[in-house]
Amino acid sequence: MEVEGRDFLNTPPVKTVRFGGSVAETLDKLRKGDSGDYELLKHQLADPDIKDAQIINWLQEFRSCVTQLTKDHEQLIYTVLRLPWVGRSQAVVDEFLAFLSNLVSAQTVYLCACLKMVVSHFTPKRVTICEGGVDISDSEDEEDTDLPRNFDLCHQALQLIIRYVPSTSRFLMPILQDRFPFVQKSPRTLECYVHNLLRLTVYVPSVRRDVLELIVGQLLKLDVSASRAEIEEAEENQNQPEDGLFDMDEDMTADQPHRTNIMAHPVAERLDTLMVVLMAYIRDVCNVDGSFHAERTKELYKDLLSVFDKLILPTHASGHVQYTLFYLCSFKLALAEAFLDHLWKVLQNPTQPAILRQAAAGYLGSFMARAKFVPVLTVRACLDLLLTWIHAYIDSQDSSGRQVCCDISLHGPFYAACQAVFYTLVFRHRAMLEANMKKGLEYLQSLNLERLVMCQLNPLKVCLPSVTSMFAAITRKYQVVFCYTIIERNNRQVLPVVRSSAGGDGMTTNTNPLDSFFPFDPYLLKRSGQLIEPLYQAWDDLAETDLLPPKAAQQALKEDEDDFLSGETPHGDAVLGLTPSSYGSNVCSPNSVGSPPTAQHPAFKF
Repeated sequence: MEVEGRDFLNTPPVKTVRFGGSVAETLDKLRKGDSGDYELLKHQLADPDIKDAQIINWLQEFRSCVTQLTKDHEQLIYTVLRLPWVGRSQAVVDEFLAFLSNLVSAQTVYLCACLKMVVSHFTPKRVTICEGGVDISDSEDEEDTDLPRNFDLCHQALQLIIRYVPSTSRFLMPILQDRFPFVQKSPRTLECYVHNLLRLTVYVPSVRRDVLELIVGQLLKLDVSASRAEIEEAEENQNQPEDGLFDMDEDMTADQPHRTNIMAHPVAERLDTLMVVLMAYIRDVCNVDGSFHAERTKELYKDLLSVFDKLILPTHASGHVQYTLFYLCSFKLALAEAFLDHLWKVLQNPTQPAILRQAAAGYLGSFMARAKFVPVLTVRACLDLLLTWIHAYIDSQDSSGRQVCCDISLHGPFYAACQAVFYTLVFRHRAMLEANMKKGLEYLQSLNLERLVMCQLNPLKVCLPSVTSMFAAITRKYQVVFCYTIIERNNRQVLPVVRSSAGGDGMTTNTNPLDSFFPFDPYLLKRSGQLIEPLYQAWDDLAETDLLPPKAAQQALKEDEDDFLSGETPHGDAVLGLTPSSYGSNVCSPNSVGSPPTAQHPAFKF
């Protein structure tokens, strides 16, 4: 029955087939001890085939006696709130919103119930089909053309509730957290929920930081559960042709462009979907009518930086979520400089936990190395800060009067800072030298890298072999400092350790004693990666081959380095503070730079 163009305040209820008396009469009977009509009322409201006109009639009657609907009638109200108003005619929607407004203003005890009802519509509904006595749920990914309208109605309802109950935001966040879909749900379900959460922050700005924290927390769960190696392996397996009985090439040609944007790894596909939503939100907040909005961007940066400190920085080996800040910082150089300054303050702050200081150093080096939008001038300023702090640290150790040993547990932030310097120079040395070779070399020599490499703390012994090897190749080429002899000596000093375990004794090696990872290693997600690619400094394989010395010249090179070191005794004979391990010669050749896996050190890909 279609009901349109009616005046709901002055028009009497539409005549419909119903049983029992009016809502007011039913409540009166219940007070007198007669619950028959009351139970009948709840049964009729729960009818899945209820008509629009019936819903309108009921809602109008409930509105007329809303003051009587105290907490004693919560089961009845829960039944009313479950009425299928979303997706119904506009007349039903208007009446339901009017009822909702009356209810939360007259009976605030039902505020949370109303909020839960609205939030439950933030995801597509599942359709349950009964076959053979078993409930079978169909796919959640069916295309629903009504979803945009349904979501609009949900946000309209939330805004109404907030208008009548200004303190709503205090009760909203626990509900949003509780109703967040399980991360193994379909990408479409997760996408809709995250989209609606972000949309909510537009008209409830007070919850934006909490909402971002909730979303990033869920993204990190996905991110750390799909390792880089697993994602790459899934993509390689998908790209390998399979031998079959039939030639399917013709059938697959039509949908190939769509399929190439789908991640083969299911967790990576969910993560990619949500990263697209989050980055689109960042872009839309920071740009108004196509123009950059500085104040809004600044506020969003503060919120994201708070979430970064609380969740992202302490999370080890996340591969993609941190690119939200990378993307935001690309909008304005001042944002990138502020982010670098923030990381620097964490690194050099002795009151911070050592693990966070090491993580900040990793972010600092990786950001400077990989962000194309960070100019050489800014990189040099950051290196000056890092090297000044590093040299001051070496001075403090030399003047302490104690024997200095290569101990990661004591000097972890120092080694992480050294690795950040090495990593940055590996990626940005060309940019420093290409404008003016003479001035560039003078700058590199002014950093006094020789003292860093040859100090008693011996950072080349601790930093990632692939980084130190490439750094050694670069500094050898430009004759800034010679590292290979020290690397060879370190390799001879550190032996594999026999470690006892439940399975017996075994030889173990560790090529990553710092437990390093570079947060801005290559971005693997396809759709969201299209926004990152233009901003990203990829590794140049040609540069690597230019740096490698010819095999015939390697012996002469070693003799030259020995001459360079004559009369200079490196203080690297101390025992490694943590469990020693071997950097075999196979991982010390400067063939690539990248983050290591936890177990071993394979060839890295860029």
